[in-house]
Amino acid sequence: MTEPLILPTSPSAHLTLAKKQSKNDTVGIETRLAAKPASWRRGLPLLWLLPFALLFGLFQLAPMLWILINAFQVDGQWGLSHFQEIIDSPFYLQSFTNSIDLALWSSLLGLLIAVAGTAALRQVPGKLQDMVVAFTTMASNFSGVPLAFAFIVLLGMNGALTLLLQESGMLEGFNLYSRHGLIILYTYFQIPLAILLLYPAFDGLQEDWRDAAALLGARPWQYWLRVALPVLMPALLGTFIILLANALGAYASTFALMTSNYNLVTIQISALVAGDIFLEPQLAAALSLLLMALLMLVTVVNQWLIRRYRYE
Repeated sequence: MTEPLILPTSPSAHLTLAKKQSKNDTVGIETRLAAKPASWRRGLPLLWLLPFALLFGLFQLAPMLWILINAFQVDGQWGLSHFQEIIDSPFYLQSFTNSIDLALWSSLLGLLIAVAGTAALRQVPGKLQDMVVAFTTMASNFSGVPLAFAFIVLLGMNGALTLLLQESGMLEGFNLYSRHGLIILYTYFQIPLAILLLYPAFDGLQEDWRDAAALLGARPWQYWLRVALPVLMPALLGTFIILLANALGAYASTFALMTSNYNLVTIQISALVAGDIFLEPQLAAALSLLLMALLMLVTVVNQWLIRRYRYE
């Protein structure tokens, strides 16, 4: 049976009971406050994102907004004259053709070499694998003017490797300052990036699949063609698009090697902004917008192909 509630009768007992009740209420309020953080505490993580948001706005959104506005500005008015000038100019059309040509060839060659290199890298011991990955990470950051200088020292007209190969009769008529030289240069800085992007994707290939294919009578090339490549296809397509964008936006290495002797979109944009001959930032904005539209188109096609392969 429940014991009857005995109420205090003396004033001191009433005071003691009131203090206990007040203490219990205080503990309950503190518990609720600890369970539910204050609003300023919930917003504290957003404050840590503020520097990133500021940098992103200044160096990503603001330039894109400037390009979108100034590409359609003609003598203070809205118009499409800059785009018409680009379309009617064989010089600017050639810059897009050269840029796409270099980007496609360097991306394809870099991707093929990276696939073979990554497949071989997965077969070596763990410590050596970590060392090669670390070296690849370092090599992926070796670009721009230092890379161009290294190629000039090695493969220039009087480069060490060029003279050595010419004396041995293995190299005749090679010119680094040409389309083929630029393709080699672009392919070099594409390979480390492709390896780093493809390296995690090869984790999806299980050794049991190779053994099962061998037991069913499949040859190694059949395993790669019918088993490995379909699994790797989304990663290969995504890597190819990144390499393509990387090559289309390359500027420093090409300019250091060729200055303005090779017609590329990025070099023309730089010349129009710097004002070496004519200062036309609005025309440079139009060229940049067309380059952005080209990259967006390629990205949309890539996403469509990736979905198709995944569903199949």
